[in-house]
Amino acid sequence: MKQRQFFGTDGIRGKVGAGKMTPELALKLGWAAGRVLSRSGTQKVIIGKDTRISGYLFESALEAGLSAAGLNVLLLGPMPTPAVAYLTRTFRAEAGVVISASHNPYYDNGIKFFSTDGSKLDDAIELEIEAELEKPLVCVESHLLGKARRIDDAAGRYIEYCKGNFPAEHTLEGLKIVVDCAHGATYHIAPNVFRELGAQVVAIGDKPDGLNINDKVGATSMAKICETVLAEKADLGIALDGDGDRIMMVNNRGEVIDGDQILYILAVDAQKRGILKGGVVGTLMSNLGLDLALQALDIPFVRSKVGDRYVMEMLKQHDWRIGGENSGHILNLDHGTTGDGIVAGILVLAAMRRQQASLEQLTDAMKMLPQVLVNVRFEGATNPLDTDAVKAAQADVEMQLGARGRVLLRKSGTEPLIRVMVEGDDHSQVLAHANRIAEAVKAAC
Repeated sequence: MKQRQFFGTDGIRGKVGAGKMTPELALKLGWAAGRVLSRSGTQKVIIGKDTRISGYLFESALEAGLSAAGLNVLLLGPMPTPAVAYLTRTFRAEAGVVISASHNPYYDNGIKFFSTDGSKLDDAIELEIEAELEKPLVCVESHLLGKARRIDDAAGRYIEYCKGNFPAEHTLEGLKIVVDCAHGATYHIAPNVFRELGAQVVAIGDKPDGLNINDKVGATSMAKICETVLAEKADLGIALDGDGDRIMMVNNRGEVIDGDQILYILAVDAQKRGILKGGVVGTLMSNLGLDLALQALDIPFVRSKVGDRYVMEMLKQHDWRIGGENSGHILNLDHGTTGDGIVAGILVLAAMRRQQASLEQLTDAMKMLPQVLVNVRFEGATNPLDTDAVKAAQADVEMQLGARGRVLLRKSGTEPLIRVMVEGDDHSQVLAHANRIAEAVKAAC
């Protein structure tokens, strides 16, 4: 397959005004995508965004490009990524576009596409769009230009969809929940979902100003929600990321419950109810503790490459339903076509109610092995992972860890980072090994 120039593992992403994320490219991308999508009869495209200040800029540019290609545009405004996927299906739009850089800082932004069924575009279609980008932009005749309108009730529609994933025979009454919206796209949705299901909600990270998305709040910065759960004496906390497709949780002791533990809860609950189809898909980053805990229950477990698109591919390959990443991307194909932080939280709460157990009790049987992740920034064209020094450091650490540990080195698909992950029985040993390899990577950059 031809190498993609613009699309990464999660669409196009980068610093605003530099590289790929410029107004000119967004305009051309809207046009190119419109040209490709219209070949299959596309007449309308939905656009949603998170709360970054640059969202206005890219929304307008994409709208203009799509209109120039003859496509009608439905504008949602700030809306979680999974909401765009859901609304693309319900409005019978042929495609959806999300303007978001997910967990990245406000000065980054990104663009990703969904197909008519709410799943991410196939690689082949992304390659067609990239090929179209190389051609000069040609506007359709005036009478063929696309129109644009705003969908005013989008948030209400999605709130009702989320609530529909909670069993009607149960309620969240009596639960006090801290909900951290990361000053992102869920700020006007997530607190209302859990309130309307009966919970007492303490909302944080719910006041976006265009610049504070993911800033010391949300699923990538858990200190604030941990402190708030303890201070409020809450039963649990739910932390979402900037675009709402990731979730991390906190139990009543202020301890973080990550994506691996959430996968364990969902798999065990499905097994108890007799609806688990097959097994669970994790990634190369999934904790060995998840693998061992599922083995003890005779639940099959396989690993995909890192990235929810690869988790989805393996779920389809095995015809399984549940998969995800330790970073909090959770897929349950019985409840949606893409990672959805709010829905994943609802499914965990449903398991708590069905089993009459606390969040802490649901994870008791899964013992997490110490895992250290060190990010090393690099800007050069040379891949430091190909150097002899880095390979030697990795081989030596793997020899010392033996069968009770793992080393994983990989390039981030969304940021200019090398991710160094080491896992083993002893935290201090694991930390020392990770730092040693990270230093070798830094030296090779």
